[in-house]
Amino acid sequence: MKTIYRTILIAALSLILVLAAAAGVHAITANQPSPGESIEYSGEVPLEPEKDTCIQCHVDEQFTNIWTPLGRLVLFGAAGLILLFGVARSASVWRSRSEWVPIPTRILAWIDERYQLSEFMKPILAKPVPDWQRRWWYCLGGITFFLFLVQGITGIMLAFYYKPTPTEAYASIQFIENEVLLGSAFRMIHHWSANGMIVMALAHMLRVFIMGAYKSPRELNWVSGVTLGVMTLAFGFTGYLLPWDQRAYWATTVGTEIGGSIPIIGDLALVFLRGGWSVTSLTLSRFFAAHVLILPLITVASMGLHFIMIRKQGVMKPL
Repeated sequence: MKTIYRTILIAALSLILVLAAAAGVHAITANQPSPGESIEYSGEVPLEPEKDTCIQCHVDEQFTNIWTPLGRLVLFGAAGLILLFGVARSASVWRSRSEWVPIPTRILAWIDERYQLSEFMKPILAKPVPDWQRRWWYCLGGITFFLFLVQGITGIMLAFYYKPTPTEAYASIQFIENEVLLGSAFRMIHHWSANGMIVMALAHMLRVFIMGAYKSPRELNWVSGVTLGVMTLAFGFTGYLLPWDQRAYWATTVGTEIGGSIPIIGDLALVFLRGGWSVTSLTLSRFFAAHVLILPLITVASMGLHFIMIRKQGVMKPL
């Protein structure tokens, strides 16, 4: 019973604090006119009307008051949901007289009851890992995969604002850097994760080669790994053109010229990469499509095969 009384006391104190905070905020903002409210002025010169506290005003940095209607709704709405969740949790425990089951556990149990995913995932997740596989040089492939996930998340966020046209590509990059909240940070994370992914992929391949892990029966592991290494370099090459500045333009020109110097198929490779004989808007759209659609699909498929073969054959023991 002491636990019940303690829970009731905490819930009551939380409610009092929320109400006190709401009263304080209301007292601070009570004199501010609400949007659409008409105000009469006694002076001869009319004052500037109050700006509407809409989301566009915040985007244009015309209104910077933190206690906007949306901010109050989010703050006190979240506090109310937390309070209601605590009350519901306590009521459930009092009614059932059993330990509270977390909501994520209930959702997973509900899904597993219908699809029996635990039977499929248990052999994968429950496989023991020997001590020698926990050394840092065996984690290079996992670090590469983690950086690929970072690239995917930050790339999706950048794609919301990027415009793959010659007239707007550089301007959209500048908008991300200077106007979007944390845009510069996410672009730098994307940039340095790309560099780290290349370094980690090459280090992982070097470790596999030195330890002879490419030999039978792991030849296809090596083939899929080399494919992933090529895809990593292709990501960097196609992404380099997207800012569409002088450095990107001429670097792409030099890179495609190198592809055009291949014997026999050089001209075909050059036209295929550029979408013509010169670097134009078609080159930009082609590189963007490859960067966000073609290369990710090939990479995910190769990663799936790579992970399946590693799971089946295991990691080669150290020399």
